[in-house]
Amino acid sequence: MSTSVDAEIRRHRSSEVTLKLRRADGSPLANETVTIEQRNHAFLFGGNGHGAIALANDELEDAARDRAQDLSAKMIDVFNYITLPFYWGRFEPTRGKPDTRRLLNAARWFVERGCKVKGHPLCWHTVCADWLLDLDDDQIIRAQLDRIRREVTDFAGVIDAWDVINEVVIMPTFDKYDNGVTRMCRKLGRIGMIRETFAAAREANPRATLLLNDFDMSPAYERLIEDVLEAGIRIDALGLQSHMHQGYWGVEKTLNVLERFSRYRLPIHFTETNIISGDLMPAEIVDLNDFKVEQWPSTSGGEARQAEEVILHYETLLAHPAVKAITWWDFIDGGWLKAPAGLVRADRSLKPAYTALRRLIKGEWWLPPTQIRTDVAGVTRFTGFHGDYRGQHADRAVEFAVSEASAAFDLTI
Repeated sequence: MSTSVDAEIRRHRSSEVTLKLRRADGSPLANETVTIEQRNHAFLFGGNGHGAIALANDELEDAARDRAQDLSAKMIDVFNYITLPFYWGRFEPTRGKPDTRRLLNAARWFVERGCKVKGHPLCWHTVCADWLLDLDDDQIIRAQLDRIRREVTDFAGVIDAWDVINEVVIMPTFDKYDNGVTRMCRKLGRIGMIRETFAAAREANPRATLLLNDFDMSPAYERLIEDVLEAGIRIDALGLQSHMHQGYWGVEKTLNVLERFSRYRLPIHFTETNIISGDLMPAEIVDLNDFKVEQWPSTSGGEARQAEEVILHYETLLAHPAVKAITWWDFIDGGWLKAPAGLVRADRSLKPAYTALRRLIKGEWWLPPTQIRTDVAGVTRFTGFHGDYRGQHADRAVEFAVSEASAAFDLTI
């Protein structure tokens, strides 16, 4: 890591913390040693948790359960933010029979283990519910908006972040197959579609973080964002996909993307990030879904390259203050497009990229248990990355959350 990048990361992601500690009787905890321990990051380091749904619902036995437990433990050891799938065609293949119970169990399972959870997506033309095609356009619109209200309401307090609408830039012109959501978008237009879906989600959970998400990093997405903001539609964060099956973007392109999309002064979430550890997808492929292979192996050279590029990518994003979340997609090889995009191999062994990323998240960007001493007034200071902390003295502890806006505390311990 260059000195300048490290300095930017620490400038935006850490603060000098002042603690004034008191005993239960109100007197200063003077001239005492306190152990400070970081418990979590404020920054959202994410992964998709699709593979843990069966585990969370106790649907697995023996080797399959052991495998899922091992993968989930490795994921939670490095990530604090999990995306769960709400693809309509799989979540509700039969109208009126949504998979609410299983997804709610999975979301709670991750929350209990210290992770925040996001739902993905509420509206998308792909993996769409086939039964929508039996409805007319107005009925499709009502069904979609009712679906959004139902999910956001049912999961409120457990899932309070949603990719509301996914890949709307291409949505009205999508022509690979007929689907209800593209019909809806053609009738309402992109802006009308975004207005209605965000309004439904906002009505159901006013506290939720609502994202507009897209893979299209062209000026078309910029124009859409500008039109949305000019229309007075509130967006809480911009989702940028970065599926790098055809090669790492590189620092220059990443910085260009950040410059273009940070000008809207909205938080940026890199919602679907990956870097390949095998042979790259041919550059002439336009739609990544058109690349069909029986196998796509990881290679030793590709894994070394992946580890280096993962470090560069995360450092570049952490150094930019607009970025608030990065979600890796997929955690294990062989997921979407059978790609070797995982941080772990198909046999669950760790790739160099996993080790490198964990070293950053739980090493360079993490405060290990540290002993510091208070002064005569019970005051002590330390520098720590934004996140959750615990202060320990003897058999007593106190917890606090450090952020850019909150780095001075008067606490009883």
